[in-house]
Amino acid sequence: MVMHVPAEAHGDERGALLAFLDEARGGLRRTVLGLTDEQASSRPSASELSLAGLVKHVAEVEQGWVARAKGVDPAVARDESNWHECFVLVGEETVKSQLAYWDQVQEETEEFIRSAPDMNTTFALPEAPWFPKERVSLRWLLLRLISEVDRHAGHADIIRESLDGKTAFELIDEAQGGN
Repeated sequence: MVMHVPAEAHGDERGALLAFLDEARGGLRRTVLGLTDEQASSRPSASELSLAGLVKHVAEVEQGWVARAKGVDPAVARDESNWHECFVLVGEETVKSQLAYWDQVQEETEEFIRSAPDMNTTFALPEAPWFPKERVSLRWLLLRLISEVDRHAGHADIIRESLDGKTAFELIDEAQGGN
């Protein structure tokens, strides 16, 4: 954890989980601060991951999980033929457009979670060989998203530091107007 997540109001589980998700998102979003699309799309390490690709990926993943919880298909259908495209900008996509899309996804996530009857509401995991046939709760969904975004924010920290030496703490300072 780089940023402090304020304590939730007593008993506000949704608020606490959404706050931790938002903190994780911020960690990833800050890694593209001040970069061009070309810089954010570069791969300065042995990994094939780029900052732009990570932003795009987590936005798609969040939207896809919330769509599944709602009982609808994800906005972007991914399979073996196009999976690689969720990690790179294609066509007219830019970092700015992906961040704007993620803003929309975040609003939809919060609205959906806040409007659910309770955190015990369940939905079926998608049909895939790597998922068991079971139902999971909205609590599980938020924990899954926190884990996903935090993991990729860590990848992004390494990529950003490889690009220009800036660490998460420097980027927080920059985002808060320190530089």
